[in-house]
Amino acid sequence: MTHEKTTALRTRMIEDMTIRHFGEKTQKDYIHHIENISQFLGFPPDQASGEDIRRYQLHLTTIGTSPYMINAAVSALRFFFGTTLGRDDISRYTSTVRQPRKLPVILSPEEVVRLLQCAPGPGLKYKAALSVAYGAGLRVSEVASLKIVDIDSERMVIRVEQGKGRKDRYVMLSPHLLKLLRAWWLQARPQGWLFPGQNPVNHLTTRQFSRLFHGAKDAAGIDKRVSLHTLRHCFATHLLEQKVDIRLIQVLLGHKKLETTAHYSQVDSRALRAIKSPLELLKQGPLPPA
Repeated sequence: MTHEKTTALRTRMIEDMTIRHFGEKTQKDYIHHIENISQFLGFPPDQASGEDIRRYQLHLTTIGTSPYMINAAVSALRFFFGTTLGRDDISRYTSTVRQPRKLPVILSPEEVVRLLQCAPGPGLKYKAALSVAYGAGLRVSEVASLKIVDIDSERMVIRVEQGKGRKDRYVMLSPHLLKLLRAWWLQARPQGWLFPGQNPVNHLTTRQFSRLFHGAKDAAGIDKRVSLHTLRHCFATHLLEQKVDIRLIQVLLGHKKLETTAHYSQVDSRALRAIKSPLELLKQGPLPPA
C-alpha cells in the first residue's frame, strides 16, 4: 500500500469520527491504537485478517497491557474495521476484558485542606483551580475549560459546557468558592478562560493541571496514591458522609447511571463507623496489659 493510500485511510477514519462527534482526545487515541497495530503487523492495518487481530490482542495481553488499554484498543479496532472499512466480520475476532473494580483512594477533609494550602503560586490561580475540582466535583478537563461566563454568581451555580458524553449540566457554587474565584479574578483579570494557560489564548492544559496537583500533594506530605481525579472522588464521598441524597450527587457528577454513583457508598467511612461490629457484642474479659 502506498503512503498516499495510508494517509487517505487515516483521513477517512478521522472524517468518520468527526461525523459522529467524537471528541478530540478520543480521535487521537483511536488513531494511536490503529498506528500501534500497524507497527506490530509490519504492514498497513486494512490488510489485517481476523487471525492478525487475534495475534495482536494476544500480544497486548502477553506484554502486560492493562484491561483498560486493551478495551480501548478493541474499541478503536472495531470502529476502524467496522465503520471506516465496512468489515463488520472482524468484530468476531475481538473481545473485551473484564476490568477489576477498584475502590478509589479518598483524602480526608483535613488532607484536602493541607493540599489546597500547598497549591503552588504565585497568586491564587492554582489554589482556585484545585478548589473548583474539589468544591464542585468537576472532571479535570471540565475545570481546565471553564470560562468566566460559566460562573453564575446570581444563581450560585457553575455551568459545565459539554462535559463527558457531550452534555451540559449545572453544579453547585459554594459561597467560599465564589469568594476565592472573585479574589483570583481581581488579582489577574483573566479574559475568556477562567484558568488561562501559559498562552492566554488557550486554557490551562490537563497536563499542567495534573502536574500542579502532584506538586501540592508532595508539599502537603500526602503519601497516598492519588491523582487529580481523586478530588472528584472526595467530593462525592464527602457529600455522602454528610447524608446528601445519592440521586442529587448523581446529577452533580453528571453520571448517566445511578450504579456508577452508588460505587462511592462503599467508601463512606461514617456509614461504616456507624455499624457495630459483632466483635463488640461478645462478652469478653479485659485485655491483658500491653
